[in-house]
Amino acid sequence: MIDLSTKYLGLTLKNPVIAASSGLTSTISNIKKLEANGAAAVVLKSIFEEEILQQEVMQTREAEANSMIYSELSETLDYIDLHIKEDTINKYLDLIRQAKKETLIPIIASINCTTDYEWIEFAQKIENAGADALELNIFLSPTDLSERNFEQAYLDIAGKVIGKTGIPVSVKISPYFTKLSRVIADLSKTGVRGLVLFNRFYSPDIDLDKMEIVSANHFSRENEYLNSLRWIALMSKKVTSDLVASTGIHSAETIVKQILVGASAVQVASVLYEKGVDYLSVLLADLEKWMEDKRYTHLGQLKGKLSQESVTDPAAYERRQFMKYFSGIE
Repeated sequence: MIDLSTKYLGLTLKNPVIAASSGLTSTISNIKKLEANGAAAVVLKSIFEEEILQQEVMQTREAEANSMIYSELSETLDYIDLHIKEDTINKYLDLIRQAKKETLIPIIASINCTTDYEWIEFAQKIENAGADALELNIFLSPTDLSERNFEQAYLDIAGKVIGKTGIPVSVKISPYFTKLSRVIADLSKTGVRGLVLFNRFYSPDIDLDKMEIVSANHFSRENEYLNSLRWIALMSKKVTSDLVASTGIHSAETIVKQILVGASAVQVASVLYEKGVDYLSVLLADLEKWMEDKRYTHLGQLKGKLSQESVTDPAAYERRQFMKYFSGIE
């Protein structure tokens, strides 16, 4: 019997495959289907910081206006708009409660955020609703020309959220940092229990017939796992946070590779959109078969076996290898 169990965020997962935050994790029926097909945990579709802040604004306005809140049409319209936002947030908390009631796998809430404003109080509501953990999907645009210190913003957000909740917190980051290794190390020191590498962003393309800007690939491609593979290999033995691979996870072979370099788990979404949620069971069956064929009995025998510190040629993961292998090409 192959043991696929792993530890992530202090939680025991039955296998290393987590359903990533997406439309597939936005309803209780989908979550139950993911669980039935073997998902070890589910990251709920993100709720956005703007929605949380709108609720705070509404509560403030209600307190200020009291019984006079309907005195002017503009205020009435504002109230209606903000009430819709509050309804969205309450539905999110209800989804957490229902998922915890009707499933047995860990439920990880997700917030898409850009600041360290007072929306952070919402983390307590997520904890009270029963979420097993919280993933912060922090997005600071690399096209921003302001003088804002992006690295410090990540640290501030993570630190404040950790101070407000008792459940484990993970951070999903982008690869767009001047010194990515330092950001990963510094985030780990904040008390963040997990780091998800990496965010996948919208990419524009051009339709030459219509002369319009269109979206490029909505879904990841199989070779997009290479960036997270490299950075997990480089950092898995240098930080205390669990590292999770995201983007380009389309096969059991890729899952094995990520575990070998030190990942605690992987997150999948695109392949489930393309091949259906049932494909989760195929990934897990293929993973078991690979381990059986190679005579491994549990996942711990693989983890970190090919991280930078564990291989005979640690420089194989370094940038200078590009010149070594390609400088002779004419």
